[in-house]
Amino acid sequence: MKTGKPSRTALATAHARAYHQIAPEPRVFTDPLAGPIMGLTPEELTEQTAAAAAGQDITFHRIRRLLLASRSRFAEETVAAAVADGTRQVVILGAGLDTFAYRNPDPALRVFEVDHPATQAWKRQLLADAGITVPDSLTFAPIDFESETLATGLAAAGFDRDQPAVFVWLGVVMYLTREAIRSTLGYMAEQAAPVRLVFDYIPPAADAAPEHRAQLQARADRMAAVGEPLLSSLTAAELAADLRAAGFDEIEDFSAPDLIASYVGEAELGPEPERLHARIARARRT
Repeated sequence: MKTGKPSRTALATAHARAYHQIAPEPRVFTDPLAGPIMGLTPEELTEQTAAAAAGQDITFHRIRRLLLASRSRFAEETVAAAVADGTRQVVILGAGLDTFAYRNPDPALRVFEVDHPATQAWKRQLLADAGITVPDSLTFAPIDFESETLATGLAAAGFDRDQPAVFVWLGVVMYLTREAIRSTLGYMAEQAAPVRLVFDYIPPAADAAPEHRAQLQARADRMAAVGEPLLSSLTAAELAADLRAAGFDEIEDFSAPDLIASYVGEAELGPEPERLHARIARARRT
């Protein structure tokens, strides 16, 4: 992201999540606050504006939107499972305009939203403008990773390292170096057990079909142009090795089309779902 400005990625993701609420497609994920936090009415949400916000063609934007909805549902199902097992802390890394904390059904569950200070200030203004109440169960943890670590930022926010937690890490890993990814995994795995993690990542472009590699490069170029360059790609084997080295002992890993199909069926994937070239993983240290 560019210093002093909110994340363009957060904006595009939120726009897609909001349009999904009214799109003529299977409702994978219901979020009644997705539109209001953006200050957008249903009349202002169109396929064209949502796709334009992400710099994508409409065909790709539809499958990408289903992925964003599916990964949000998958993450919240992971949180619900952790809560059912007694976990009372969830950390949302790179929260953007995520609205889980404002829909959280369990007031005993503490939610920590971690994000860059500029993005978080922007979000807090949008919340105020929309009249969305910030619940007592939410703690904002603004962290500028150029000058502060996740450990110090969460400690300052009151996060309890001696209690179990679930970490939600969506749309972030690909913007980090491999060293930063490993360091963050190590921090998470040192949390009091049981600890759960759900996140997504991008495999190497060389693993994509040849006809899709130019599109992947074009996306990477767009992200770099807005100050959010893609820094890491991982194979499933590399990712599993990093997770196990950190201390996680249970790993699930899904391709983006497979995760979407698990909610809507393969018939709803549409043409060329492999263009997504993304994976979603869930890990646990028991």
